Amino acid sequence: MSASQKPAATADREAAEWFARLGSTSVPTETIHAFFAWRAAPENAAAYKRIEGHWERMGRLRGDPEIEALTAAIGKPGAGRASARTPFGRPVFGAVLAVLVAGAGIGVWWALTRPPVYATAVGEQRTVQLADGSVIRLDTDSRIRVRLSDGARRIDLLQGQALFEVAHDAARPFVVSADATTVTALGTVFDVRRAGPDVRVVLVQGRVRVDDPRGGQTVLAPSQAATVTPRGAQARRVDAAVATSWAEGRLVFSGAPLGEAVAEVNRYLTDKVILDAPGVAGTPISGAFRVGDRGAFVSAASEVFALEAQPQPRGAVKLVPRRTKNS
Repeated sequence: MSASQKPAATADREAAEWFARLGSTSVPTETIHAFFAWRAAPENAAAYKRIEGHWERMGRLRGDPEIEALTAAIGKPGAGRASARTPFGRPVFGAVLAVLVAGAGIGVWWALTRPPVYATAVGEQRTVQLADGSVIRLDTDSRIRVRLSDGARRIDLLQGQALFEVAHDAARPFVVSADATTVTALGTVFDVRRAGPDVRVVLVQGRVRVDDPRGGQTVLAPSQAATVTPRGAQARRVDAAVATSWAEGRLVFSGAPLGEAVAEVNRYLTDKVILDAPGVAGTPISGAFRVGDRGAFVSAASEVFALEAQPQPRGAVKLVPRRTKNS
């Protein structure tokens, strides 16, 4: 290697290492700051852009028989740099793999070909900082897959709910996919939730375009929501602050039926609330509760609707109509 090639090779190696670190399941804030400081150098920015391009092209090669054979070989004990060949003894996509393998080894290549997935358990919330400056807030029992490349930023909402604060980048669209529904951000803050086959999109700030499974398009303005079903999308006005209050650790109900409120509270609980009071299930409830605070919700519902809380096996609690002295 000549002296003039060393700086580029070093930048490529560091870029591959940064890409792998930023794709981990937990990225500390100090790591993000260190990355931005490193990328401030023009040669580093160029190297990182090359790595993103390599990753995007590799993603398009998934399903290729030789690639499948390579990934299978990587998973075998003792697989190393010699494994970076096809079963026919030919190198795999030449310079692309050479950059990644020479820079940081097979482990980094494997990380680049598997988009990072971030998830939360029941009752857990989590903030994910992306390398482009966007912030994603994951709600309880949620999972996303992140794919950042030179030409696009794509997020797959695999389950649950997430609030997106999108950093402006006109050259790289920010697209969230939830099953057959896609949401394209036009510089914005918005919330997406999957509930079975349905998807709900709430716009807090900016604009988004919602593409539904039937080929329709809906552009939302702030404080509008679109509910997408297999039949298409319907938009309506909402209180965006109430709809996204979960991101601040609160559940705010404003005239919601008690049955729906119980279902929403249960999303954050492993020990559920069981409502066995058909007479009040449709009665509106208003109030604010901290997410996961079952005791406060049960106490308020019992007081307002004259219910009795009965402990159940395995930690659940059942709300039933309170018995009167004459009953």
